[in-house]
Amino acid sequence: MSASNPSTPASLSYRDAGVDIDAGDALVDRIKPLAKRTMRPEVLGGIGGFGALFELSKKFKEPVLVSGTDGVGTKLKLAFQLDKHDTVGQDLVAMSVNDILVQGAEPLFFLDYFACGKLDVDTAADVVKGIAQGCELAGCALIGGETAEMPGMYPAGEYDLAGFAVGAVDKADIIDGSRIVPGDVVLGLASSGAHSNGYSLIRKIIERAQPDLDAPFHGRPFRDVVMEPTRIYVKPLLALMQALPGAVKGMAHITGGGITENVPRILRSELTARIDADAWQLPPLFQWLQMAGNVEADEMYRVFNCGIGMVVVVAAEDAEVAAAKLAAAGETVYRIGRIDVRQDGEAQTIVD
Repeated sequence: MSASNPSTPASLSYRDAGVDIDAGDALVDRIKPLAKRTMRPEVLGGIGGFGALFELSKKFKEPVLVSGTDGVGTKLKLAFQLDKHDTVGQDLVAMSVNDILVQGAEPLFFLDYFACGKLDVDTAADVVKGIAQGCELAGCALIGGETAEMPGMYPAGEYDLAGFAVGAVDKADIIDGSRIVPGDVVLGLASSGAHSNGYSLIRKIIERAQPDLDAPFHGRPFRDVVMEPTRIYVKPLLALMQALPGAVKGMAHITGGGITENVPRILRSELTARIDADAWQLPPLFQWLQMAGNVEADEMYRVFNCGIGMVVVVAAEDAEVAAAKLAAAGETVYRIGRIDVRQDGEAQTIVD
């Protein structure tokens, strides 16, 4: 008796495994015009190559490359909940370019990494549109990136983001806080909202308070206020550094850790920053978060930016002119404190 032959299994494709190559190609086609708007003359080639090419400008005498990488954090969870994807791309860019800016660097180019279980071209295009918008605001080129469709790795409808920025600064112009001395003035630049930090606590407060996310909140839907993208401070601060060489002694991007954890990163151990909480008004979103979550003041300043997204330290004699130039460039600027000699056992940033 002859053995029966097993039936031939059906032919499988990558699409059957959950990866849609055609969708990936469609996304690249949608991205190309967005990236084109961000191009700088130093970019060699365009989107689609295996590697991105960038020629360093001859304007730098002793160029030092400064790099930064970050994500958006659990703010993405709110984006999924609200089905709002057009702002988190700017958050992604801001978190990296603001970080390298504080060392005096001009952001040159940016790359993104978008990972999902199943690629939704419209959602991904909205995200990349925000990334391109952020790059335009920062003056850097969206030079490339990666879209990874990985079935089974992420829940349906969710994705993750990472971003990578590279900038340059002349070696003589690196800003590291080493020139900060007692008597210097601390300027605070207003944030646009919660930026991209503290969202695990924000989500917990929203879960407890159950606000109507579509209800008006100081003239705008609450959902738009809580998802407002991170402000990008690059162009006004680069212009200030060019107009007043050496005036900026230190900058701190107020990210995770809030005011009290980030300002010490630019201070020598013998210095402290005394911040006057009455120098600016806590914005309505933070007032609501504090009340709805019954959050103590110290915790607010340790978790959130509380309305100050960037701190700039200048000499007392430069403070007025620096503030005026930043205000003329569209920033809301507050004189929020001063640098003092640190006493034994004293914290390096005191908000009172």
